[in-house]
Amino acid sequence: MSTTELGWFKSSYSGDSSGDCVEVALRPTTIHIRDSKNTTGPRLTLSPAAWSEFVGFAAHHHPLS
Repeated sequence: MSTTELGWFKSSYSGDSSGDCVEVALRPTTIHIRDSKNTTGPRLTLSPAAWSEFVGFAAHHHPLS
């Protein structure tokens, strides 16, 4: 499957005003991540376990938390 066939959606953690948005596409064995401003640019692919660890770390270390 090419990444253009993935169902991309904006992360619920992305803000509306700054333009700094992350989009994700979920598959059973991989989580695909890209910058919404550069949809043809580099993409990160993680396992669901690695994604879960990343989100937990980011939530715990976010300056507003």
